[in-house]
Amino acid sequence: MKLNTLIKNFAADESGAVTVDWVVLTAAIVSLGIAVMASVSNGLETLSGDIETQLTTQGISTTF
Repeated sequence: MKLNTLIKNFAADESGAVTVDWVVLTAAIVSLGIAVMASVSNGLETLSGDIETQLTTQGISTTF
């Protein structure tokens, strides 16, 4: 075969294109998950600190 024919066949072959699409899509989903986790974790730490403060400072009434 001629080199020109081999290059044309290689350029026309799309068998690996779907794999590349899935890799890019998976990387985007993982990145989005990490960004959401980083964003939410700071708020959760603050909220858990507020709950801890409320529970430790609240007194228990033993009289009626």
